[in-house]
Amino acid sequence: MLKSAPLYSYVPASDMARARQFYEDKLALGRGRSSGPGLIFQCAGGTGFFLYPTSNAGTNEASCAFWQVGDIKATVAWLKGRGVEFEEYDTPDMKTEGSIFTGGGAMAAWFKDTEGNIMAVVQDLDE
Repeated sequence: MLKSAPLYSYVPASDMARARQFYEDKLALGRGRSSGPGLIFQCAGGTGFFLYPTSNAGTNEASCAFWQVGDIKATVAWLKGRGVEFEEYDTPDMKTEGSIFTGGGAMAAWFKDTEGNIMAVVQDLDE
């Protein structure tokens, strides 16, 4: 039953105005649609996320959501050009090069939104 139902991510925000500006303007997602206390942002393929107010924003130390992209290098360059700052990792298990990690059949790059939530862009590699 759930497999045929759309799935949306919940993205917490401690400052809705600041977060709205980040998603609408910096990420160029367009105007969020009001829904109760939050905003719904639509993405491709019927996916999207609900941005909602809470004091718990930015407390998750794992990725909150990711966008599946066709060309991660172009996407990262475009986002950097819009002022998005990417996380850089250099550990025994993971090292980014030009903000991009390659491993496990994919390439990924992570950034934080204005609320401290960890977001990502991911490109599957053809094997």
